[in-house]
Amino acid sequence: MRAGLAAVLVALVALQAATGAVQTPVDDAAIDEALTLARVSSDTARARFHDAYRLIAARAPVDYLEVVSPFRRIVIAAQQRAAAGDRSFGQRQALEILGKAGGQIDVYVEMTFNPLNTYIGVPEYEVVLAGRGNTRVGARSIDRLSRWTPRVDGLPAAVPSGGGSGPPRGPLVGATLIARFDLQSLDPEGSYDVVISERGDVLAAVRLDLSRLR
Repeated sequence: MRAGLAAVLVALVALQAATGAVQTPVDDAAIDEALTLARVSSDTARARFHDAYRLIAARAPVDYLEVVSPFRRIVIAAQQRAAAGDRSFGQRQALEILGKAGGQIDVYVEMTFNPLNTYIGVPEYEVVLAGRGNTRVGARSIDRLSRWTPRVDGLPAAVPSGGGSGPPRGPLVGATLIARFDLQSLDPEGSYDVVISERGDVLAAVRLDLSRLR
C-alpha cells in the first residue's frame, strides 16, 4: 500500500512540475496523469488544480470564466464519471474525448443579468483573445446559453453539447457563453486578454496566462 501511495505522490509531483504550458497533443503519459489526478488525488489537490482555470471578472454582468484545456477536459470527464460511481473511464474514453475536442480550448463565460432586464434571449456577445502587438484571435464558435434559474456552480462539461437550460420560467437570470478557440492559433505559453463585448462595447477583459495551465 505504501508503494502505491508513493507512486501516486510521484505522479502528482510530476504533474505539478510539468505545468508550464497548455499541452497539445495530450499523450498517453499525460492521460495517465489526468486520470490519477481525477481518481486518486485528494479533494484539496483537485481543487488546487481546478482553481488555476477559474478567472474572476467581477464586472457586471460577467462573473467569472472557466478555461477548459484538452488536459483538463480529461480530468473533468474522469472526475465526473467517478463521482457518479463509474470508475471505468480510462485511456479509451479519454482518447474518444480528445478525438472530438483535443485541438481546442474552451472559455466558459458565466454571466448574471440585472433582475430588471427585458431580455428574451442572450444578446450577441462576442469573445476574443487579445494578445501582444494588437493580435486578436476570434472564437471559431460561440454557444450562448440562456439561464432562467439561479446558477448551480460546478465543473463545466468535458465536451459541451450546446442548447439552453430549459424553457423560460420568468426573467432571464443569466447566461453561459462557451467560446471555442483553435489551439493552433495560440501560443501555448502566451498571455491573452479574454475580451467579452457587445456590439463593440467591452463588458470585461480578463487576463489569461496559458503558461500557468496544463
